[in-house]
Amino acid sequence: METAPDLSGKERSAAKRADRIRLLAQPLLVAILVAGVLLWAFSRDLTATQQGSISLSNIATLTWQHILITIAVVLIVVVIAVPLGTLLTRPGYTRLAPFFVGIANVGAAAPAIGLLVLFYLATRTTGFWIGVLPIAFYSLLPVLRNTILGYQEVDRTLIDAGRGQGMSPMTVLRRVEFPMAVPYILAGLRTSLVLAVGTATLCFLVSAGGLGILIDTGYKLRDNVTLVVGAVLAVSLALLIDWVGALAEQFLGPKGLR
Repeated sequence: METAPDLSGKERSAAKRADRIRLLAQPLLVAILVAGVLLWAFSRDLTATQQGSISLSNIATLTWQHILITIAVVLIVVVIAVPLGTLLTRPGYTRLAPFFVGIANVGAAAPAIGLLVLFYLATRTTGFWIGVLPIAFYSLLPVLRNTILGYQEVDRTLIDAGRGQGMSPMTVLRRVEFPMAVPYILAGLRTSLVLAVGTATLCFLVSAGGLGILIDTGYKLRDNVTLVVGAVLAVSLALLIDWVGALAEQFLGPKGLR
């Protein structure tokens, strides 16, 4: 009697090959996009305004500002969402989960530009943190939801086995539950990274810097060269950050679950 082929095994193998190819191709695509748009821009006869806007030093400064905004957002999201998601899966606190997830849903559902403007109106100030904090609220949901889901998906028999060996609840959390939830947390973090780096292009509205300044400058001055450079660099940075998130998913999770 013939046995059916292990389609699930073949599918997993094909998925892993596709992931490896994407991990190699994505940074190459980013390099091609960045090099191509810069060569295209610098090969043209640029005006004095364009030379100031898309000089290498200005591009490097704005890119670094954009990265700093993204890093600050992600750090805030992780510091808030992971401990909160852990707490909301503990006995006695699970009934509070819908309330906090609902608040995070409000942040995710609201337009990012609306959150930035409202925060500016509430504080009557501008600057780095006025751009970072609303975006952190906007990016909170994926990590919070995936943290809760990760703990909920842990096999109860593993938890019972740990307790049967005399582990305290905190030890079970640290050595069993959290490692099993890490892949879900990393997946949520990758989504938050992409949201943060994309939304950070709006931070020019509150004088927080970033590559959105190039896009805004090009649009206001009807300067297509600056506009294209800003847009392509923003897209390239988003692809690069997504690639970093994919690497984290691939190599930071528990070895037995990769």
